[in-house]
Amino acid sequence: MIEVVCNDRLGKKVRVKCNQEDTIGDLKKLIAAQTGTRWDKIVLKKWYTIFKDHVSLGDYEIHDGMNLELYYQ
Repeated sequence: MIEVVCNDRLGKKVRVKCNQEDTIGDLKKLIAAQTGTRWDKIVLKKWYTIFKDHVSLGDYEIHDGMNLELYYQ
């Protein structure tokens, strides 16, 4: 189990526990359950890299305690 921190820089900071083999889409659904937004409206970024839904967290080398940027489309 790893813990990922997502910050939208508008005052909302979400900590989500997930597995390394989960996909970005799974992570978005966990974030949506905590924030109350729809999961398909969430965009996750790190610097200028936009994470795709079908790729796993391990493939993007997302580790325990990592911070991601949370945007809404």
